[in-house]
Amino acid sequence: MRTLAYGSWPSPIDAALAAAHGGHPEYVGLVGDEAWWIEPRPTEGGRRTLVRRRTDGSEESVLPAPWNVRSRVMEYGGQPWAGTVQDGQPLVVFVNFTDQRLYRHSPGSEPDPLTPVSRVGGGLRWVEPRLRPDLGEVWCVLEEFTGVAPGDVRRVLAAVPLDGSAAGDRGAVRELTDDRHRFVSGPRVSPDGRKAAWLAWDHPRMPWDGTELLLAEVADDGTFGEPRTVAGGPEESIAQVDWGFDGSLLYASDRTGWWNLYRDHQPVCPREEEFGGPLWKLGQRWFAPLESGLIAVVHGRGAALLGVLDPETGEVVDAAGPWTEFASTLAVHGERIIGVGASPRSAYEVVELDTLPHARTNSRGGTPIGRARVIGAAHDDPVDPAHYPEPQIRTFTGPAGREVHAHIYPPHSPSCAAPGNELPPYVIWAHGGPTSRAPLVLDLEIAYFTSRGIGVAEVNYGGSTGHGREYRNRLREQWGVVDVEDCAAVALALADEGTADRARLAVRGGSAGGWTSAASLVTTDVYACGTISYPVLDLANWASGETHDFESRYLETLVGPLAEVPARYAERSPVEHADRITAPFLLMQGLDDVICPPVQCERLLERMRGRQVPHAYLAFEGEGHVFRRADTVIRALESELSLYAQVFGIEPPGIPTLELTK
Repeated sequence: MRTLAYGSWPSPIDAALAAAHGGHPEYVGLVGDEAWWIEPRPTEGGRRTLVRRRTDGSEESVLPAPWNVRSRVMEYGGQPWAGTVQDGQPLVVFVNFTDQRLYRHSPGSEPDPLTPVSRVGGGLRWVEPRLRPDLGEVWCVLEEFTGVAPGDVRRVLAAVPLDGSAAGDRGAVRELTDDRHRFVSGPRVSPDGRKAAWLAWDHPRMPWDGTELLLAEVADDGTFGEPRTVAGGPEESIAQVDWGFDGSLLYASDRTGWWNLYRDHQPVCPREEEFGGPLWKLGQRWFAPLESGLIAVVHGRGAALLGVLDPETGEVVDAAGPWTEFASTLAVHGERIIGVGASPRSAYEVVELDTLPHARTNSRGGTPIGRARVIGAAHDDPVDPAHYPEPQIRTFTGPAGREVHAHIYPPHSPSCAAPGNELPPYVIWAHGGPTSRAPLVLDLEIAYFTSRGIGVAEVNYGGSTGHGREYRNRLREQWGVVDVEDCAAVALALADEGTADRARLAVRGGSAGGWTSAASLVTTDVYACGTISYPVLDLANWASGETHDFESRYLETLVGPLAEVPARYAERSPVEHADRITAPFLLMQGLDDVICPPVQCERLLERMRGRQVPHAYLAFEGEGHVFRRADTVIRALESELSLYAQVFGIEPPGIPTLELTK
């Protein structure tokens, strides 16, 4: 065991390794008996590809570069593909990121476009496709721009002909609904084909604030009757809707303060835990009904496990296995369940659970149902797992005695230790959203730091999901206050207990986490430096046309209505208080970002000019919101580490020096 200063430990986890393992499988589905899913390719320009697992266990990428299976609806996208078997062969439809057209594809042939290109504003975009071969159509959510401004947009449910007749003719697309609602999710059709259910909401609400569950009769020709609202409202968030095989209406509602499951409007498993989550992307799935009447569920409190719910008894039996966190994607066929799971020792992988025909009678005693196994994107340790961090789940006390949940990743190396009288530097990670959370899973970006002797603390500050609506609502009109205070409380508690070096604390985050990082440098003296990525920095302008439609009125909940509290917008915006920033910082931005555009960073940099505060600005061409390209992630990680090295007085080997200007 070598004795070296914290932050200077050699590590086999370099930035290239972390970048190559960025992202995870998502949007699982079943095409006949085959499992298919979307998988990231960081080294191929950050594209997403469609992966097929044949029944013999072999995997293949269905679409070569440059095809990029990713939707831009609401900018965050969602379910970009659907598939079935026709004439014994797979038939899939998918959204291509570059032109946002919907394509039809059968393996062995070139994809054929199904939808036209629009030159108006952001064009025509599609998400959550549902194949209807009986009608010769695919049903989707259509996002259609009517002008050049971000808010010049309408969203409807639409039917696209599978024969390609709409590829050059917008008029051939059949609209299933009108555009009375600003936002809609994809339709779910009842087993008898006579009803369709979907979610809708309107500004200024976000979907985790309040949604409506709509129901419409469906005629034989596929036309919809007049929709009616059957559940939900301004203060009730319904995260997902589906149908049981017996025709019962299933949905996840937080009317009790927790996203719980309901069947025909009656609770089936009332618990103080979540069976749903924030609908950032259309097509997220936290439950899926099985033919037996059981329901596959992703559920938990502060975590998300895969289980099987018996709606007759309210009992949930979780899948046995090493996975402690499952993503909000599920697919079922017969009694098979496909999900995406991870743990602190393994990255996300595609998992199959086979339930037993007699599972309901066997579940009484809590015995695990069926057999779970990895079937795709299997985790393979790229280095000795002895270099992985060993995280701790902790709850801290914040201002006014409120609980603050966090994951602590102490420095860890199998071959190095620090001098006994030295405390380690720590970086506080603020997650994005802010209505989201940091899951406890293996992340090589975290390991990149901890294996070198720098601790990481992921803070699920007030406003995060996974702990009920009351915890989530702590951030209402308090963005830039509660999140900043909670992160600082964790940082100072770690220092006070002798876990972290009080003089060597940093804060970092991207998107809403970038906001929290910047606001922390403006309003506290806790941190010696900070890393700020693709952030919100100027509230008033962000709320007045500088972001996309989906979040354009988000700040009315997070801060308050601009017209009523303009002073609050000015007081909390880092760009308005650049003179308060005295700690060095690294600012990083994608030049194609339409969610948090570069102009937000440029304003801050202009106001920092001549202030003699060391800082660096990295702007990446071809990157949008969240960095996806391997070369970008490599430079970002190495630059961040170099910032900490210069500020904390450490010498990590082999890291290029980031030039800081004043």
